[in-house]
Amino acid sequence: MAQELAKAIVTPLDGRAAGNPITVLFNPTEYNVEYSANFQESAPPGLSNPVVQFVNGNARVLSMDLLFDTWTDGQSRDVLELTSPLTDLLSIDGDLHAPPRVEFRWGVFRFVAVVEKISQRLTMFASDGTPVRATLSVTFKQYRTIAEQLEDPRRNSADKTKRRVLEAHDSIWLLAAREYGQPRYWRLIARHNDVDDPRRIPPGTVLVLPPIDEGVPRATRPA
Repeated sequence: MAQELAKAIVTPLDGRAAGNPITVLFNPTEYNVEYSANFQESAPPGLSNPVVQFVNGNARVLSMDLLFDTWTDGQSRDVLELTSPLTDLLSIDGDLHAPPRVEFRWGVFRFVAVVEKISQRLTMFASDGTPVRATLSVTFKQYRTIAEQLEDPRRNSADKTKRRVLEAHDSIWLLAAREYGQPRYWRLIARHNDVDDPRRIPPGTVLVLPPIDEGVPRATRPA
């Protein structure tokens, strides 16, 4: 005999409503998780296409439609009584001075977030005009503390001396973009290797990439 799928639950994690779960009346038929990142384009001299550089990742976004209904169970009470605990998650909590963090959990799926947006559509009404059916389009934005993000593996540091062979199709600007994250650091490479004309570096030249601290003011170092 097939087992019924567990109900989805939204639980405030802090504020006055912390720990009081909101059980979804009907599980969503599907949900969508969006992943994205920000990139910056730079145009080094002499190239036909810009260099695309990673800037930062964006928070994941979880979205779904949730159905609420009081007509089919014969109660015909105001459906807003059922939807208000969710829409209230966008209100400023008096203790936090901000909306609370929440946890969306459905079976093994867990998503810690803040409620970014809710669009409520009232789709059915009793004879006296009382709304008895509503669909909530809910958007959750992932919430992670700085400490949680620092636990992730850090990228390799650019603050170690390296040696790179300049290929025929390469340039000092592309090399700087790859190694330091910014093509403008070609001057650091050129100065360290006594390069007089950066446009005329023979292919096969071994270039030493110094630590980023060398000759670069702190305020201009890449993040």
